[in-house]
Amino acid sequence: MADYQMIEVFDNPRPGRQYRITIRCPEFTSVCPKTGQPDFGEITIEYCPDKVCIELKSLKFYVQGYRNKGIFYESLTNDILDDLTGACRPRWMKVTARFTPRGGITTDVAAEYTAGSG
Repeated sequence: MADYQMIEVFDNPRPGRQYRITIRCPEFTSVCPKTGQPDFGEITIEYCPDKVCIELKSLKFYVQGYRNKGIFYESLTNDILDDLTGACRPRWMKVTARFTPRGGITTDVAAEYTAGSG
């Protein structure tokens, strides 16, 4: 898990409106906990903000915190979702992790959060 406390937020300029923000992190890297080899992928974050929005520079540093972490795809996707929803308390959020092929196999993992449902 990266340091979620570094994620900064700012006031939502339109808190009365439902709208979607999509953030793509196309240069995501982590490490396979079994082999120690690097994993490369893209993290896509989609969310409907409530009172605050995620500040992008702090998100960039947060995501870079996974660079040397040995972690499975499923864990990191859910950890990112938990950390981001904890930081910004959105109405809705989906985190999708798409990894580049390894041994001819690709993996996509998606996790969702809806306010009030945990």
